[in-house]
Amino acid sequence: MQIGTHLLKNNLIVAPMAGVTDRPFRQLCKKMGAGFAVSEMVASNSLLWGSEKTKRRANHDGEVEPISVQIAGADPKILADAAKYNVDEGAQIIDINMGCPAKKICNVMAGSALLQNEPLVAKILEAVVAAVAVPVTLKIRTGWDRGNKNALLIAKLAEDCGVQALAIHGRTRACGFSGHAEYDTIAEVKSQVQIPVIANGDIKTPEDVKNVLDYTKADAVMIGRAAQGRPWIFREITYFLQNGVHMPSPEVGEIHLLLREHLVDLYDFYGEYSGVRIARKHISWYTRGLVNSAAFRHHVNQLQTTEHQFHAVDLFFEELKRYGQRLIYTEELAA
Repeated sequence: MQIGTHLLKNNLIVAPMAGVTDRPFRQLCKKMGAGFAVSEMVASNSLLWGSEKTKRRANHDGEVEPISVQIAGADPKILADAAKYNVDEGAQIIDINMGCPAKKICNVMAGSALLQNEPLVAKILEAVVAAVAVPVTLKIRTGWDRGNKNALLIAKLAEDCGVQALAIHGRTRACGFSGHAEYDTIAEVKSQVQIPVIANGDIKTPEDVKNVLDYTKADAVMIGRAAQGRPWIFREITYFLQNGVHMPSPEVGEIHLLLREHLVDLYDFYGEYSGVRIARKHISWYTRGLVNSAAFRHHVNQLQTTEHQFHAVDLFFEELKRYGQRLIYTEELAA
C-alpha cells in the first residue's frame, strides 16, 4: 500500500476517531502491527490552532512515520491554511474529513454534510491539494442518505483534484453507526478509480478483513472501534492472512504489561488530572468481556489518581491469572 511517496509496511490502517486516536493510541497500534494511523480530527479554524487541545491532537513527537493529520471544516481557504500549518508542524500526509456524521460537525456543514454540496467538495479538494507539497487523502461515507449515494462521483472528483487515497465508510451519514455497513459501493468505487481505496466499517475480525478485501478489491482496510482496547487485533489479522488460522489469544501477563505501558503514555501525554480520566475508557475497553470485569470497571471509574488506577489494574490482572494463562472472554463480549 502506497500513499504518494510513502510506502506503508502493510494495508492495515487505524481509523481516525475523535477522543481515541491520540498519539499514545496511534503509537501502540503501530507497535502491534498497524501499517498506518491517521490522527483524530484537528480543527481547521486558525483561532483554535494555539489551543492546548489542538496542539495535543497534532502532537506526533517520536511517532513512527508517515505522520498523517486529519483536518475538518467547510471553507476551502481555511482548510488550505490549516493544511499548510500542519505540514509546517510535521505532518507528512493531510487527510480531509468528509465522513464524520456527528451533529456538531454536520451542523456547520463540515464532515459528511459536505457530501450534499459536490461543487464545494471540489473547491476544498483543489484548494488543499494546491496548498501543500505532501499527499492529500480523503475520508467519506457512501453518501448523505440511502436515496443520495454519491460516493462514486465524489471519488472521481477527488481523483481529478489530485487526492492520492480515498477511505470510504460503508454507511451514509443518515445511518450514523447503526445497521450494517455495505461494501457494494466501495467495490464499485474501487472498480472505477485508479487511486488507492480503503474500506472501512464493521471490520471486527481477521475473517472480516479477508472477506472485505476479497469482495471489494480495496487496497487496504481501516479499523476503528474493533481496535479499542484490543490494539493487538492488527497482529492477529496479519497472522490470519498469512497462515489462514487464528493465532493463540494473548497471554494475560502480556496484556497486563501492554495496558500498563499505555497508561504511562496517557499520564505523560495528558498529565495526572486529564490522564486518569481519559484512561478510564481505555481500561474499560481492555477489560470488557473478561471475568468479573463489570464490577472492576465500576470501581476503577471512581478512582482519582494514577497510583490508584495502577494498583486496581494490577490487582485485576493478578486475579485474572487464576483463570488461566491466556485471556478468556465471557458471553459479555459477544453481547
